[in-house]
Amino acid sequence: MTAERLDREMPVAAGGSSGAVLPESDDHVAAVVGGNLHRLRAQKNLSLEGLAKLSGVSRAMLGQIELGKSAPTIKVLWRIAVAFGVPVSAFLARHAGSAVRVLRPADAKLLRSRDGKFTSRALFPLNGPRNVEFYELRLEARCIERALAHPPGTTENLLVARGVVEIDVGGESYRLGAGDAVFFAADVPHVYRNPDDDSALAYLVMTYAESVNY
Repeated sequence: MTAERLDREMPVAAGGSSGAVLPESDDHVAAVVGGNLHRLRAQKNLSLEGLAKLSGVSRAMLGQIELGKSAPTIKVLWRIAVAFGVPVSAFLARHAGSAVRVLRPADAKLLRSRDGKFTSRALFPLNGPRNVEFYELRLEARCIERALAHPPGTTENLLVARGVVEIDVGGESYRLGAGDAVFFAADVPHVYRNPDDDSALAYLVMTYAESVNY
């Protein structure tokens, strides 16, 4: 992600108009994110001040997120996830499940970029052990989303379903049209870009070197 100032990344609140992670109809997820942040912090016996130093996210912002009063942007949530060594999905997990889960679009827990042009939807249950995750990505016209490095050994396999998506990784840029796919090591910073005037839709499979269970 970019090194822009974190205070510029802070959304006003869940359901606000400043590029918050959560859409207005799904602001209850802010409480889930806050609860999981508190749980992970307790597991690590880590203070808010200590987490602030590890993540580069201010103590005040972390406190607001943990209380469910603010929904972090993708950038901020990724910084926190990297500090804990867990995937972003760890903060969206509800600790209950069944053998069959139907994931309705209306019930989706969406992550958004600050400008709202990049949206990620989890297409898998957010609980239980796994080392593979499946996402739907939507990139609006001229969208640029810069991603932090994921944990060592993480890979991404992306398929473009509609429009054009460019991937920057390892100092190279790869242009993909509808039907094109790319596989790359995602444990380095990388960029998703839509260079066109039309929106783009892609599907992403993320594979971790070790199983996660959050």
